[in-house]
Amino acid sequence: MLNNIFLKTLRDQRRSLLMWGVYLVAIGVIMALFYPTISKMTAFNQYLSQLPEGLKAMFGPGIADYTSPAGYYSSELFSFMVPLLLLVFGIGFGANTIAGEEEKGTLGFLLTNPVPRWRVVADKFAVLVVSMFVLGFLFWAGLAVTSSAMSIHISTLKLAEATLGACALALVFAAVAFLAGCVKGSKGISMGVASGLAVLTYLLYTLGGMVNGLKNYRFLSPFYHYMEPDTLNKGLSPVHVLVLLGLAVIFFAFSIPAFIRRDIAR
Repeated sequence: MLNNIFLKTLRDQRRSLLMWGVYLVAIGVIMALFYPTISKMTAFNQYLSQLPEGLKAMFGPGIADYTSPAGYYSSELFSFMVPLLLLVFGIGFGANTIAGEEEKGTLGFLLTNPVPRWRVVADKFAVLVVSMFVLGFLFWAGLAVTSSAMSIHISTLKLAEATLGACALALVFAAVAFLAGCVKGSKGISMGVASGLAVLTYLLYTLGGMVNGLKNYRFLSPFYHYMEPDTLNKGLSPVHVLVLLGLAVIFFAFSIPAFIRRDIAR
């Protein structure tokens, strides 16, 4: 089992993955159950249209038609709640899988086996990627099935595309936490770096809608590439998704030499 790091890591994470999957499915189901009530509050659209641009950015493009299925799901789920939960999971997983094991002393034991270090990094990051998209699939399935059962008219394909975007966004910061763990071997530092970067780039995106001096730099924020396409209304933007996935790949690529060169605490 030690020679198959991917399966071992996946096995070790199965309970956490199941718990997160249940939470995400429950959130999707609950929010879908609330929609019939929200759909009748048509006057709410006029109130929301008067909000400052910065606040509108926080709710996502769907705020323009909040009582529609796409507007409701975009504002209540995909603009904040779902990406936040996936970010929490991804950053925690990314920090724990290398740095967390090193702090517990189990990583040194793993490295005494005839397994190259690059393989350890690659397999553990692969588990992170698989886990992220498994959670995304479970959330999408729960939301799509509930929406269909309640006759909520929204494209299941666009729901899948929006979920893919949220997973890609979370994977960027999960990869940052993973890289920091490979560089420093500290779970706390890894989580702090990734969380801090997520907050700063989120502020860049939201404040860029209000501050003219920041508007031209919003594209530097991963949140821009997630929020701007308005996926539930306009469909997936391959360019923006590729930017997010490309960033995750770059952070992962830097993780390999960083881990290979560093002395590991035993």
